[in-house]
Amino acid sequence: MSDLEGVIEGALKAADLAYERPRPGAFLVKLPGQHKLATMTWLVLGDQALNVEAFFCRQPDENHADFYRWLLSKNGSMYGVHFALDPEGDVYLVGRVPFDAVTETEIDRVLGCVLTYSDESFDRALELGFASSIRREWEWRVKRGESLANLQAFARFADPARDPA
Repeated sequence: MSDLEGVIEGALKAADLAYERPRPGAFLVKLPGQHKLATMTWLVLGDQALNVEAFFCRQPDENHADFYRWLLSKNGSMYGVHFALDPEGDVYLVGRVPFDAVTETEIDRVLGCVLTYSDESFDRALELGFASSIRREWEWRVKRGESLANLQAFARFADPARDPA
């Protein structure tokens, strides 16, 4: 194990985070959230930097211009990572930490940023890019007679004129 791998592993253990080591120099970390159940985050040692990558959401179903405008406006105030798209249009949080900046404190800071940006931005991303799909899901669940507790996650997307109870 390299010195940098030891630093990363030490930071993950200190933060009591679940992780896997699928190959040398690579860590797959599970960041538990509140709005988004979990954000799976890769920490991979590259040639010159530690690469950070976390899946945020798939490409939006609708409202593309507002969705991407919102992502770009968020990027300007973020630390350590930023929103980026893959070739299919799915959204990730990505960043790089130069090797000389890789410390347990910086790993903790960057992972905290990933979790914060992913978790706190997730509901807004759903509202902007997936509202119609969520409304259809809500209607389907109402028709099935699901309990109000199961429907609360969908409540803000429902037709305000409808009472789910």
